[in-house]
Amino acid sequence: MSDGDFTTMVSPEESAEDSDRPKLRRCIPAVVTVEPVLFLSMFAMALQGPLTTQYLWERLSSDLGYNGTRIQGCTNNQSSAGDPLQQEVQSLTSHWSLYINLGGFIIGVFSVMLLGPWSDKVGRRPVLILPSIGLALQAAIYLIVMYQELHVGFFLLGRFISGITGDFNMILAGCFSYIADVSDKQSRTFRVAILEACLGIAGMVASIIGGHWITAQGYINPFWMVFAVNLFTALYIYFCVQESVKDRKPSILFTYRHYKSVFHLFTEKEENNRRGKLFLYSLALLLVVTVHMGAKDLFVIYELSYPLCWHSDLIGYGSAAEHLTYLSSLAGLRLFQLCLADSWVAEMGFISNISGLIVISLAATTPIMFTGYGLRFFAMATTPVIRSKLSKLVEEDEQGALFSSMACVEGLSFLLATGVFNSLYPATLHFMKGFPFLFGALVLLIPAGIIGLIEVCEQKPTYSQFSEIS
Repeated sequence: MSDGDFTTMVSPEESAEDSDRPKLRRCIPAVVTVEPVLFLSMFAMALQGPLTTQYLWERLSSDLGYNGTRIQGCTNNQSSAGDPLQQEVQSLTSHWSLYINLGGFIIGVFSVMLLGPWSDKVGRRPVLILPSIGLALQAAIYLIVMYQELHVGFFLLGRFISGITGDFNMILAGCFSYIADVSDKQSRTFRVAILEACLGIAGMVASIIGGHWITAQGYINPFWMVFAVNLFTALYIYFCVQESVKDRKPSILFTYRHYKSVFHLFTEKEENNRRGKLFLYSLALLLVVTVHMGAKDLFVIYELSYPLCWHSDLIGYGSAAEHLTYLSSLAGLRLFQLCLADSWVAEMGFISNISGLIVISLAATTPIMFTGYGLRFFAMATTPVIRSKLSKLVEEDEQGALFSSMACVEGLSFLLATGVFNSLYPATLHFMKGFPFLFGALVLLIPAGIIGLIEVCEQKPTYSQFSEIS
């Protein structure tokens, strides 16, 4: 295949066709852009994630001959807590989650760094359609594994295919780049927060549905839904999403220049210490996402085992409470922006997140666990602030490169989350089961300090919603 096969050419005929496309694709109000894309993709991801973990638990339990709490019920006694077979199931489930996540994230980092800068030239729509198709193919592989009862290692093949096409990280990068294209600096933080609220609403709905669905019908039908939703998302992007990049140009996909453009963001010297701020905000995002994803991966395993011993319906409600923080954080962000600078809003988010994780680390009963979820009501106010501040540091034609690099940062976060938290959990079971959550709370002190330090160094006399926050 020649280089020309990977080049987007804009001919006069295609330009004329493009001018007609908005009329054909205007199937939604103009105020709605990529929010449904992120909603649908997150719905599929949130439906798939806990179900995959539970399938791993059930399958590995069956292989080891462990029936545990699923058959006997969960009795609050030390024999259940110290059951070596249950601990082996927990460890295997945790480690297989690590291997499956590693398989996709490593490949996805290199794909996203190609696709993100490429979208600055050819547009956002291609890099949104491609990962949606990849995620649909991943769901198809998972279905084959379940139908044929293949070894769980075949899940790695699905993650490999998804990673090549950019995975969910590319959808995130494409959607945030799109919003940066169509919003001004004053409204960007809130527009980004709306996107993140879409993540929360979709996750909440999917979690409630998934918990009851698996109880009623098992794993197969929910995964058919994941497959269908991802395919529908690709069709929605093609027919309903208008292109946000105004000056599109021909560009080769497979070229080192895309990697170079990402590297250029963090090496070029600019006024106002842009390079230093990019590094610091990227580090803050790395740590925040690492803790968020690390804790989220462990919630299901933590809830399945002694002393909580939750079943699928309670796991669904717990995941819904976790995703509800996106929506409550959006409301709180809009309220506190009236009187506080964005950075101080983020600091309040850190306080909420840290306090909730501490309570969860000590949870031995269902009410205490939900209290921890409740304390995290404002936890997701930090990431939209960080993304918005990063976006304001670069030019319009660098948004794709920036958010692809941030997708790589998040990919690295996933690696750290799965590597650190999924290894830390089985290693600390013997002295404190909730230690990984306490560890996450301590780690969050670092990004809280970074954002507070930058804000103090740039402090201005007046704090209001009309202040220009750099």
